[in-house]
Amino acid sequence: MRSTHNTLGVVVALLVVATMAWSGAGRAVAGDRPNILFIFLDDFGWRDTTYMGSDFYETPNIDRLASQGMVFSDAYSAAANCAPARACLLSGQYTPRHEIYNVGTGPRGKAEYRRLIHVPGTDTLDPKIRTWAHQVHDAGYVTGTFGKWHLSDDPLPYGFDVNVGGSHAGGPPHGYYPPNGNVPGLGNVAKDEYVTDTLSNRVIDFIRDNKDKPWLAYLTHFAVHTPLDPKKDLLPKYQAKKPGTLHHHVAMATMIQAVDDGVGRIVAALDELGLTDNTVIIFTSDNGGYGPATDMAPLKGYKGTYYEGGIREPFFIKWPGVVKPGTKSAEPVINVDLYPTICEITGAKLPTGQPVDGVSLLPLLKGEKKTFGDRPLFWHFPAYLQSYSGVTDEQRDPLFRSRPCSAIRLGDWKLIQYFEDGKLELFNLKDDIGEANDLSLSNPAKTKDLLSRLQAWQRDVHAPIPTTPNPKFDAAAEKAAIEKMLNKKGK
Repeated sequence: MRSTHNTLGVVVALLVVATMAWSGAGRAVAGDRPNILFIFLDDFGWRDTTYMGSDFYETPNIDRLASQGMVFSDAYSAAANCAPARACLLSGQYTPRHEIYNVGTGPRGKAEYRRLIHVPGTDTLDPKIRTWAHQVHDAGYVTGTFGKWHLSDDPLPYGFDVNVGGSHAGGPPHGYYPPNGNVPGLGNVAKDEYVTDTLSNRVIDFIRDNKDKPWLAYLTHFAVHTPLDPKKDLLPKYQAKKPGTLHHHVAMATMIQAVDDGVGRIVAALDELGLTDNTVIIFTSDNGGYGPATDMAPLKGYKGTYYEGGIREPFFIKWPGVVKPGTKSAEPVINVDLYPTICEITGAKLPTGQPVDGVSLLPLLKGEKKTFGDRPLFWHFPAYLQSYSGVTDEQRDPLFRSRPCSAIRLGDWKLIQYFEDGKLELFNLKDDIGEANDLSLSNPAKTKDLLSRLQAWQRDVHAPIPTTPNPKFDAAAEKAAIEKMLNKKGK
């Protein structure tokens, strides 16, 4: 009798364990080592998705993912254009630490309009810097990068097992249609295959090949960077569509839909493989939208400016079983935060002997915190970036999108410091998201406090401040050029 009872007890115990295991498998995301799909777009503006308010572009697949996770309204890149933004993201460091300040190291804009000698920095991410890909790879993940790299000739030494399309190039080497030359992984495609589709397809192949291992796929699309090369089969749709009040650029709309369609195919593959519940999806962009083709209103600025439109990004994280669907956060966060966040999600260690400027977002994602308190965010750009042709409305002067500057955001307040003339701009973003009202003179106490904090940070990270006068600067020529552009605008 005792034997029968013991056997029954063992069976019941096994059934309980099996039920718990099955239940746990159904909630696989709550377990260890979730996969990561990191979708990182190029020149994609704060309002370029439907969920952020576009009235012309269509992003149903991205919108659906956003609704299933946490959307951050006040998320930033640590730089306003491509290469420095990517260096900050991969290193987890602000620009003075990795010293990539601009695309290339040469001076930008006409010499007679630049008052200072810029700080050239470097154009290659120091291979001694350990990226989050290194750390995740060392934790046992298979890692792949798909698309734009822009930080060296080859991303493989920076912690990736697979490279498709990554090189020092800032855009698709020959446009969005073949031929794509000797670019890794972009050959052997149909003559009419759009490169955005190619990258999405290669990610699906990578996921299928590694479905039984933990993996991280860094889908760093060239889209929607110039050239504004429309996806041909989508042109009739948007040519026939009524223009929106905010957005109306047909080529841009086709490029955005190509990204979204690819996201839909990747999500379908995750569903098919049973990986959806164990995959974290991160979505954001490297900097503000391309000024001549899109609009971030009510934000001021666009790619290359240090107003909100140049650095505030669309951003969400979907993590089934951990992040409550449909949640929102207005906490100011920045792309250097993704380094410790990715490491904590995957169980990877932070690097030793290497500074990481961000903080993990997990307390926000898990609902353990609503805010990090009075945490300042910083930007440093000791260089120049010339204006777009014909687009000068949302920058400090019509000749440059940005002149040498630093900036700080703390709470609702943002201060920009300009190095050429010592000018300061102070904005209350809660009351003035469009940065229309400079309060630096009317609120000297707040100006002094933020400037003091900014300068302390500059000293701490050894930020180079340009001070050497440019011998080629011509004040009269600069004044005449500004007046000419302003008069032309007024006509």
